[in-house]
Amino acid sequence: MQQNFNIEYVVGSENVLQNMAAGSVSALPIFSERVLEFLHAFSKMLMQDSETRAFPDVITFGFWCRRANVHEMMEEYDDSSVRLGRGIVFHIAPANVAVNFAYSFVTALLAGNASMVRLPSKDFPQVGIICRILNVVLEKFSDMQSYCLMLRYGHDKGVTDFLSSICQTRIIWGGDKTIADIRTSPLPPRSNEITFADRCSLAIIESSAYLRCENKADLANKFYNDTYLSDQNACTSPSFVIWLGNDVGAAQCEFWQNLHVCVKDRYELKPVQAVDKLTALYRLGTAHDVRLVKSEDNFITRISIRRLTADLLDYKLHSGFFMEYEAAAVDDILPLCGRVCQTVSYYGVDGKWLRDKIFSSMAPAGVDRIVPIGQTMDFGLVWDGYDLIREMSRRILVK
Repeated sequence: MQQNFNIEYVVGSENVLQNMAAGSVSALPIFSERVLEFLHAFSKMLMQDSETRAFPDVITFGFWCRRANVHEMMEEYDDSSVRLGRGIVFHIAPANVAVNFAYSFVTALLAGNASMVRLPSKDFPQVGIICRILNVVLEKFSDMQSYCLMLRYGHDKGVTDFLSSICQTRIIWGGDKTIADIRTSPLPPRSNEITFADRCSLAIIESSAYLRCENKADLANKFYNDTYLSDQNACTSPSFVIWLGNDVGAAQCEFWQNLHVCVKDRYELKPVQAVDKLTALYRLGTAHDVRLVKSEDNFITRISIRRLTADLLDYKLHSGFFMEYEAAAVDDILPLCGRVCQTVSYYGVDGKWLRDKIFSSMAPAGVDRIVPIGQTMDFGLVWDGYDLIREMSRRILVK
């Protein structure tokens, strides 16, 4: 291994990286008991740490790691006795979602792999909390130290080339440009790659059902968590709100009013974000017949769309920027359901009916997840259409 790489080791050390490069780290069976013990201790410490209380995404991650949840996820895998991890996974974490790197790391560990994680370039406090607690837990699980490497480095292609050259799986979170840049670093012939490109998501609300909702404040909070917690930077965050039914006007009025109560008390809108929203509106208006819905402030920007077309996906933005459409039927959303569409969230319709309608009648090129509003950010072992455990492990054929 070259000694002149400018790498900051946040978890692990250069010695851990040298051992990985030398092939000294053994793959584990998927869902190995030792990994489950390690994650149980990690989850417990995350949930008990005083700093995590200020960060719901860290608490959610700790809850996700707990043994009971992992056992529930294991039930989907009936071939665990003949699956081993592929070896070393190189993760390139997204720059704009704080806790994503941790889910990626834990999933690779459940699949039986050691991980080299390039942490987000942005200085999220959540990253520091998770890595601090991970270091503490690793002191008690010294045999797991060779499986955990969290690092930072600048735009150094030499480092990316090296890390890519020693991995068996590379995971790229971060969008089309990041994928294109990282792919200039070659992989070994038998290594595979999982990429998470730029995606877009939408929410469907049945208006009459919404007006009957007995706890509209709770639904507003769930929608807030789906969108504003990640500042709509997550691919799962809805950029479009599609309305169904005969009471759309009344439902829209109450829905956005309830959301505004959440937003004005919890969200900080910076001047540059307001400028970005105005610019996006002008761009959208030059190409489409749209109308800005009047509001009392700039926390929520609603753009009424007259006709849905596939290129509307190119105009999505963050900071509470929503394109809104009144649909005659679910089929109207088909132009949005191309390969770029990731998650469809819903309220007031039956999930199974919606699934059957989308996949049987519409057969879209995209849509990888259909979940209730409030669950778009819930990470799962199947993501963007990938079964991550099976993608990061290999099955041993025995006859």
